[in-house]
Amino acid sequence: MNLYNSESTGKNQFERQFYNEIGKSKRLRAAILIGLLGFEGIFLLLIYLLFSDQYMTLFQTNLAIYAVLIFVFIIITYESIVHYFIRRHRKYPEQVIRISGYLNAFSEISLLSILLVFIIINSKQTIILHSPAALTYFIFIILSTLRLDFKLSVFTGILAAVEYVLISRLCSMKLGITENIMLSVTPIQYLGQGLTMITAGIAAGFVANLIKKKMRISFNYIEEKNEVIDLFGQQISPQIANEIMKNPNELKGTRKKVCVMFLDIRNFTPYVEHKEPEEVVAYLNSLFGYMIEIVQSHQGIINQFLGDGFMATFGAPIAEGNICEEAVESAIEIINKTDSDSKNGLIAPSRIGIGLHYGEAVTGNIGSVMRKQYSITGSVVIIASRIEQLTKEYKSDLLISKEVFCQLDEKTRKHLTRIGPVMVKGRENPITLYGQVSHI
Repeated sequence: MNLYNSESTGKNQFERQFYNEIGKSKRLRAAILIGLLGFEGIFLLLIYLLFSDQYMTLFQTNLAIYAVLIFVFIIITYESIVHYFIRRHRKYPEQVIRISGYLNAFSEISLLSILLVFIIINSKQTIILHSPAALTYFIFIILSTLRLDFKLSVFTGILAAVEYVLISRLCSMKLGITENIMLSVTPIQYLGQGLTMITAGIAAGFVANLIKKKMRISFNYIEEKNEVIDLFGQQISPQIANEIMKNPNELKGTRKKVCVMFLDIRNFTPYVEHKEPEEVVAYLNSLFGYMIEIVQSHQGIINQFLGDGFMATFGAPIAEGNICEEAVESAIEIINKTDSDSKNGLIAPSRIGIGLHYGEAVTGNIGSVMRKQYSITGSVVIIASRIEQLTKEYKSDLLISKEVFCQLDEKTRKHLTRIGPVMVKGRENPITLYGQVSHI
C-alpha cells in the first residue's frame, strides 16, 4: 500500500508540475492578448485621426471608433482579471481549469461579436465585418495555441466562424443593405471567411498539441535525469551520467562483462580504537575523497561503501574502452597516491589492499519505488572479494585474477608479478593471481 501511494505521489507531483507550466502558458497568453489589443486600439485611433474623412465616408458616424475603443478597454480589463485569476488559483482540478478555458474562449469571441452587432445596428453598415476590428477573431484563434489544448483551439475557431457567419447573414438580410455594399458581404465571401477561421482553429490546435507533446518530452527527460541522479548520487562521473541518459535501457536487468574492484584499508580497527569518531570520519573522508575521484576518472562507479573500504565496478552500466585496463590503472593510481600522501604526512600512515576480477555479472536496478539501488550480482563479485582478502596473506597492495591480466596491455602487465594458482573459497578450481608488491 505504501509503495502504491509513493508511486501515485510521484506521478501526481509530475502532473502538478506539468499543469503548472500550462498555467504559465495561459497567463502568458492573457498578457500577450492585453498587449496586442492595447496596440490595436492605439493603432486604430491613430488611423482614425489621420484618415477621418475616409472613415466618415464609410461609417457616417463616430460611433464605430468609440465602440471599438470601449471594446478594447473592456477586453483588456477582462483579460487582466483572467490573468490574475489564473495566477492566484493554480491549484484547481484539471477538469475545472479545462471548463474555465472553454468559458473564457466563449466570452472573448462573444464580446467581439456583440461589438460588431452593436456597430452594424447603429451604423446601418456591414462594412465593419471586413475591417481590422473583425480580424480580431484571428488574434483569439492564434493565441488559443497557448492554451495547449487541441480541442479548445478547434472550438475557438468553430465558434468564431459560426458567430461571424450568423452576424454577416442575419444583419445583411435584416438591414436591407444596398446592392453596392452587399457586394462586400456576399454569402460566398462570409462563408469563405468562416471556413478560414475554422481552418485557423484546427491549425492552432495542431500547433498547441505539438507544443504540449514537446513539453511532456522535456518533463519526462527531466524526470529520467532526476531518477539517474537519485539512483547514483555521487557514484558516477558526469560523462557516464550523460551516457545513461542517452541509453536508459542500461539500467534494466542485463548480463554483461564487468571488472569488479574491492578495496580495503588495512589496520583500520586498531586505528579506530584510539581515535575520536570525528577523527575517524575525517580520516576516511581524506582517503575516500581522492579514491572516488580516481575511480570516476577511469569510468568506474562506487557501488557501495563497506565501512573501511568499498566495492567499485568498471563496465556497468556503461562500458567504454578496455575496462580491465581502466580498473588496474585506477588501482595503481590509488596505491601510489596513498603511498605518496602517507610518506609526505598528508594522511596518517596507511596501507590498502585491492582485489580485481573480471567476468560476467547480472546488472540492473533492484528495489522498490521507495528505494532502488543499481546492483552488480554474480560470482565475479564474490571472487573479487575473496581476492581482496588474499592481499593480506600475500602482503600485496594489489591482486588481480588471470581473467583481468589477459585483458591488459603488455605495458601494464610489466608492473605485475605472477603469484600462481591459488584456491579461493567458492571456486572448485584454483585461480591464477597476479599482484603488485607493497611499497610500504
